[in-house]
Amino acid sequence: MKRLTIFALLLMVAGPAGADDWPTRPVTLVVPYAAGGPVDALGRILGTGLSDKLGQQITIENVGGAGGMTGSNRVAKAAPDGYTMLMGSTSVLAQNQTLYKHPLYDAATDFAPAAMVTDSARVLITRKDFPADNFKDFVAHVKAHPDSIKYGTAGVGSGVHICGILLNQALGTDMTMVPYRGTAPAMQDMIGGRIDAFAEQISTALPQIQGKAVKAIATMGLERAPGLEDLPTAAEFGYPNLDCGSWGALVFPKGTPEPIIRGLAKAANETVDDPAIRKRLVEVGV
Repeated sequence: MKRLTIFALLLMVAGPAGADDWPTRPVTLVVPYAAGGPVDALGRILGTGLSDKLGQQITIENVGGAGGMTGSNRVAKAAPDGYTMLMGSTSVLAQNQTLYKHPLYDAATDFAPAAMVTDSARVLITRKDFPADNFKDFVAHVKAHPDSIKYGTAGVGSGVHICGILLNQALGTDMTMVPYRGTAPAMQDMIGGRIDAFAEQISTALPQIQGKAVKAIATMGLERAPGLEDLPTAAEFGYPNLDCGSWGALVFPKGTPEPIIRGLAKAANETVDDPAIRKRLVEVGV
């Protein structure tokens, strides 16, 4: 018993075993949305770079639902051992906390932030046969058909939903919000002509815009975006408050040892500074 007590005390002093040599096995990166969406795309690009920097496989796990809260809560409740982390976003780490009466977690206390990795604007897109080619004509059409426009979201409280609310307020319109379990299925329905518009992150929208599967109407930021330099912002059309930017961050469950947090922060910084990774991020509009 005495030896067990001494061993326990030594563990308390030394901290969690394995913190200094983390990681020694694959790490799970939870993406709180369906595969194919912008957060998923970002997570997979970062996962590739982090795998190289850390010397262990980063495994992507998509856990959608409740505007990203289901997957985020899975990380909040995970063991703080450095082997489960969250591909966080503006929605799940900020907006959901005020939009839901009973959020599944407290973003301020249930996570240990490690690295901010992106900060980018959104782009307003429409189905390819939508009768508008720019933001001015989009506004005119929406106002002329106030009850028929369907706007896709990634669920209540998601960033694309918030941007839709801001659009309605700025334009004085009432587009119908259509929730999905992520923007990937919303994009599929837009390409299929079942919804009219939504403000997607550029990383996911850009390939569809370039392939002419959807139309780009305006950048929803204060400056024109990489990859869409010829596309005006909503501010250029007289709507300076339509800034629907979003950021991405890597976070662990609270209680994760500091050496692990510092290790991920270092690897994340090296990853986003890597020319090959930076090129991929720019190509998808981040």
